[in-house]
Amino acid sequence: MVGRGLLADLPGLLRERCAAHTYAVISDSRVAELYGPRVIEDLRAAGLRAELFPFPCGEWNKTRATWADLTDALLRARIGRDGAVVALGGGVTGDLAGFVAATYLRGLPYAQVPTSLLAMIDAAIGGKTGVDVPAGKNLVGAFHQSRFVLADIETLATLPKVHVAAGMAEAIKHGVVADAGYFEAILADAAAIRARDLAALERIVARGVAIKEAIVAADPLEAGRRQVLNFGHTIGHAVEACSGYAFAHGEAVAIGMVAEALLAESLGAAHPGLATAVRGALERFGLPVTVPSDLAADDLLAVMQGDKKVRARSVRFALPRRVGEMAQRDDGAWTVEADDERILQALAASR
Repeated sequence: MVGRGLLADLPGLLRERCAAHTYAVISDSRVAELYGPRVIEDLRAAGLRAELFPFPCGEWNKTRATWADLTDALLRARIGRDGAVVALGGGVTGDLAGFVAATYLRGLPYAQVPTSLLAMIDAAIGGKTGVDVPAGKNLVGAFHQSRFVLADIETLATLPKVHVAAGMAEAIKHGVVADAGYFEAILADAAAIRARDLAALERIVARGVAIKEAIVAADPLEAGRRQVLNFGHTIGHAVEACSGYAFAHGEAVAIGMVAEALLAESLGAAHPGLATAVRGALERFGLPVTVPSDLAADDLLAVMQGDKKVRARSVRFALPRRVGEMAQRDDGAWTVEADDERILQALAASR
């Protein structure tokens, strides 16, 4: 559900679609401060039992240790198997709270209430949950579908501009992998989006959600076409890990998309000009588009070799053919292998 003012509908939706004795509202410390009291008050006013469980904000806190702290807190609060989880916040919160829901007492139902642009367009949709580990991002997790996703566009009014830009990286990715018309609509709406115009943001979120929903519904466990949504993420995740999460996820994905577009061109998988088009769109939102010079190529490659998408020790990439169309191998696979030399060349070209 995408719209303005929808947060007021949360109690009724939970009662209807995610009935529970008690709701554990999990949120990072920043969002808990902004929206936690309102959500808890609204739920209790509607006669629902609810407790807030905050954790320190930041990607670097999306860890097994934080997962353990949250599950221990739920146990102390005596949340039973008749409980449910509400993920209130951005992508980190959705991943972490979803993983708590997937594993606590062998699984609780949960609802996603994303408050960041990136979470609304991408992270809250599709049932991927998990935590980061020293070897890389999201390497410990589970598929666990939420009962519903409630995206109240009005919560984006408090979103810092850097996170608006980070969210637009995922929107641009959706356009590149599946819908050239959406890609052009993003460019047409760029000024309004940068100004955080709620009508423009609602248009972008609604269409982006439809793109991802269609892909995920056809391939919920990422056995086939859903892999196209990983465009930019193989190199992007490596940039995040090697920089110590100095970049927001969307910023790292922006860097990864340009580098992987250059890789696609060098492999002959993409039409010439793809990287230029992707870079130009990302630059419209002030996103970084070059691999930082202080990140060693060998370190980035080592992280990629531990990525979830590695098969038979070969790094595989989801690569576009052109904006709106992804490359597909003759055997129907949606990922393309690249040897170490090609990857290192793409990284060098992306500096």
